[in-house]
Amino acid sequence: MIKHAHTQILNSEEAIALEYKFGAHNYKPIPVVINRGKGVHVWDVEGNQYYDFLSAYSALNQGHCHDRLLRIVREQIESLTLTSRAFHNDKLGLTEQFLANTFGYNKTLMMNSGVEAVETALKLARKWGYVNKGIAKGEAVIVSAANNFHGRTLGAISFSTDKTSKEGFGPFLPGVSVVTYNNINELEKALQNPKVCAFLVEPIQGEAGVIVPDAGYMTKVRELCTLYNVLFIADEIQTGLGRTGKMLCCEYDNVRPDVLILGKALSGGMMPISVVLCDDEIMMNIHPGEHGSTFGGNPLAAAITIEAIKIIEDEGLAENAFEQGIYFRKRMKAIHSPLIKEIRGKGLFNAIEFTSSPESSTAYQFCLSLKENGLLAKETHGNIIRFAPPLIITASQIEECCDIIEKTFGEVG
Repeated sequence: MIKHAHTQILNSEEAIALEYKFGAHNYKPIPVVINRGKGVHVWDVEGNQYYDFLSAYSALNQGHCHDRLLRIVREQIESLTLTSRAFHNDKLGLTEQFLANTFGYNKTLMMNSGVEAVETALKLARKWGYVNKGIAKGEAVIVSAANNFHGRTLGAISFSTDKTSKEGFGPFLPGVSVVTYNNINELEKALQNPKVCAFLVEPIQGEAGVIVPDAGYMTKVRELCTLYNVLFIADEIQTGLGRTGKMLCCEYDNVRPDVLILGKALSGGMMPISVVLCDDEIMMNIHPGEHGSTFGGNPLAAAITIEAIKIIEDEGLAENAFEQGIYFRKRMKAIHSPLIKEIRGKGLFNAIEFTSSPESSTAYQFCLSLKENGLLAKETHGNIIRFAPPLIITASQIEECCDIIEKTFGEVG
């Protein structure tokens, strides 16, 4: 007999206890229980209001519960949500055309989670390597950068240098090579291997702590990939769609990846949506039955995707991220706390690195203090906090948030 004990959360303590008892312990959240969000703000079950400075890892670039997205969801959910890819639907083709035209590629392949899109790109790269580059079957190599984060499937963690992601989950994918991020000489040496089919890289490494490479790094990546006939795969799941002050972070170096991976803000926070974009030479190596997803390209996701991107364009969110990011970094650099080692970022994708070690709990403890002052952020490693508010944030709101962060530094010493 099934017993249904809880039907409504009464307070934060109860909600956290239920998760701890009945849920997997694969996350260590900030102890706040959110039950409502609008724009740049969220509220917990006790009614306390906070600024959201994580944006669900940049999935909420358009802010919480954007009115235009809510309208699209309501309209679509009342007519059709899922067909699977066994049948066509009236939304997918329109969205594929919109994505291809917006980002300048021949073809799109819609998936759900970001890591699904990464796995898709890996399969496309290997297939291209065998069919187009002539690599012997089973010998293709994909290069990635150290300290990357492309997700936590077995394929993605095969490229990871993070022990926490890998310990106890081997064996891993063969055909993997890792080079130092932002090191062109090391990359060129790796790409000289004729078995290499692709280089998978984040234009800014987010989970590593918002690590911004040297100016022109992506330009040189593009040149080397062209020179050695290797696919340049850009993972813009976090950095894309306005987050760094341009629609794509790669635009800072005026480069076009061979394969572009997008996710997170593609959905405006409504549901998991991701996409891989590339040209026919790459995409058309995948044939029926070789790759797919029951929910990939469903009509609800397709409808949301177009509106999510239109909001970024119509509301000038990339431009706003660029401007507000300049002010944010200027204010952070003016704090002059002995706790701060470095301020870095682009647009509204920023981080504070503390002088403590990565093994410390400094960043997590600081996030707890920020929470008490009305701002929610999340550490990445023990000594880095990532700051990524919704891109709709106004100048006055950014100013208020900077005041909160400055006040918190004053309180912790």
